Amino acid sequence: MEGDKGRTALVTGATDGVGRVVARELAKQGWRVLVHGRDRQRGEALVHEIGQAGNATFLAADLASLAEVRRLADEVRKETDRLDLLINNAGIGTAGNAPGRQTSADGHELRFAVNYLAGFLLTHLLLPLLKASAPARIVNVASAGQQAIDFSDVMLTRGYSGGGAYRQSKLAQILFTIDLAQELEGSGVIANALHPSTYMNTTMVRQSGTTPISTVEDGAAAILQLAVSPALDGKSGLYFNVLREARADPQAYDAEARRRLRALSLKLVGLEG
Repeated sequence: MEGDKGRTALVTGATDGVGRVVARELAKQGWRVLVHGRDRQRGEALVHEIGQAGNATFLAADLASLAEVRRLADEVRKETDRLDLLINNAGIGTAGNAPGRQTSADGHELRFAVNYLAGFLLTHLLLPLLKASAPARIVNVASAGQQAIDFSDVMLTRGYSGGGAYRQSKLAQILFTIDLAQELEGSGVIANALHPSTYMNTTMVRQSGTTPISTVEDGAAAILQLAVSPALDGKSGLYFNVLREARADPQAYDAEARRRLRALSLKLVGLEG
């Protein structure tokens, strides 16, 4: 896939951190890049920067709102009749911008909503486009920080912590990836997840008060491996720790847990039935 012309990628959370590096690199490789972010000024600046040597379009959306996720999918369909690569990268870290438990526009625990549910809905809405463009790829940017989902309190109304919320949302992404890979078997669309790098020098890490120990370039290289490397052709449902295939939390390999999460997620985003 590397260097192919005429291919289109959507990168969520592309106006900052690792997403920005990934978007720039894909454009350099000849991809048309749909750059998603919340901040129009930063988004337009990145599109302008890419425009010197590539092709990019900015699409604004706040992924804390499922209505905005739906609007984003509509905008993607208006912009392109093919989608070869979807990178669900947008997310909120352990600290975020405010202490304590927060909720999304739809009343869901905020990290579960932004880090997981938004990507779940966006992916489902764009699957027809991805299938029509096969071979295509989905990359879910998760984390090595994972916490088993407590199905009796998915929205973490008891004993909330930002770290726990973040870890649960990231494991949910991995359960979704494995589930999705099985659903897409034979379609020519593959789905994989990864932990891009530990404590990269991103806004998210700095906000949490943690000293960065790796670079966004390290993380971008890991994401790009899943996005474009021929070594991943036909390989799906995998979890990578940076550049190497790894094992996620045991719950990711529990078919019943994945079924429960899928049923709950379809209900929460209004896709059931």
